[in-house]
Amino acid sequence: MPSRSIIHLNVADFAVAVERQVDSRLRNRPVIIAPQAAVRAAVYDMSEEAYRQGVRKGMSLKTALRYCSGARVLAPHPDRYGQVMMQCFRRVLPYSPLAELTDHKGHIFVDVTGSSRLFGPPPDIARRIQKAFRSEMGLDPIWSVATNKLVAKVATRLVKPSGEYIVREGEEACFLKPLPLYLVPGILPEDLKQFGEFNLSIAGQVAGLTLEQLELIFGRRSQGLYNLVRGIDLSPVQSIDRKQKAISFDHEFGIDTGQVSVMEAVLYVLVEKIGSQLRRQGLSAKRFGLILDYSDGKRVVRQAVVKPPAADDFSLFFAAKLALQRAWTRRVRIRHMTLRCDRLGSGSSQLDLFAESRAEKEKKEQLMCAMDRIRQRFGNGSVRMGRVLSLDAV
Repeated sequence: MPSRSIIHLNVADFAVAVERQVDSRLRNRPVIIAPQAAVRAAVYDMSEEAYRQGVRKGMSLKTALRYCSGARVLAPHPDRYGQVMMQCFRRVLPYSPLAELTDHKGHIFVDVTGSSRLFGPPPDIARRIQKAFRSEMGLDPIWSVATNKLVAKVATRLVKPSGEYIVREGEEACFLKPLPLYLVPGILPEDLKQFGEFNLSIAGQVAGLTLEQLELIFGRRSQGLYNLVRGIDLSPVQSIDRKQKAISFDHEFGIDTGQVSVMEAVLYVLVEKIGSQLRRQGLSAKRFGLILDYSDGKRVVRQAVVKPPAADDFSLFFAAKLALQRAWTRRVRIRHMTLRCDRLGSGSSQLDLFAESRAEKEKKEQLMCAMDRIRQRFGNGSVRMGRVLSLDAV
């Protein structure tokens, strides 16, 4: 199999970098991005200056300000970050159609295996993209070049907050050997805990174990871990024309809540966001996954099928609410909710057998179209469902 050339671009502290383009006075000073109005606000992102003083993502804002009392605190603007991320993505596409936007936090993978004849060696392509980001957007991405996504991502972690790294073919295992396990993507916190029980903290130490030895500890996960510590990753960079696999939105509660009305209101807001995106793309949802993070750190994941597949908010909420009922079974407050639609189909679905069902479905579709038109013209807050009004008091 011919060697691949994968570029990983990472705009360090992406949200802060975007905010600094909006307000240049934020440069060279500690910045923390967190929802200030929330009582139990958590850090969304922070600048390198704040990081050096001990601030970390997910840390409570109250604790973060104890570490870095002089930081400027800004409310997060996810829509703004998403727009800038798409601008970055468009500047990558001229160099390869095999570009993957993994999130809206500054990370992009580009497979330039077939681009060298047009644009030169992979490091030259990476420098060209970096130059375009700097001159056109004022952003300075870290970049790396490796033979797979796993190694490329680890390489950019090593040179943060600025720099470049090239890992050549055949050097993957040696590159990872001296690195701590927490730097390797795919190794979970529970994996680190189990490795710690055997006094293993370095990738090279785990790479010294046989597959059979790993199976005694990790069972079915052993093959994946065996590959990770050796830098083996065959996952492709997803093509831009590949069908979208999932739509996901989440909500961080400013105050951990156990109120049914608040939970269902937030759930409906997430459903509206997913439904709007589905209708814009002419897709329908077939399944929801709901993730609840409890105040005590426990995470519960449950699913519900959307039957028949739909894109209107009413049908989607029925399925999402069922997933919520399955996940919310403990008498502990909720800290964070994520709603994910991971099975998407075409917007058209099987015709209903009975005229009454068809008429009801047409009414829902007409109502959704009318609401979408109003929101596109006057903003998302111009039409609201009564069940979400309880959020105004939170």
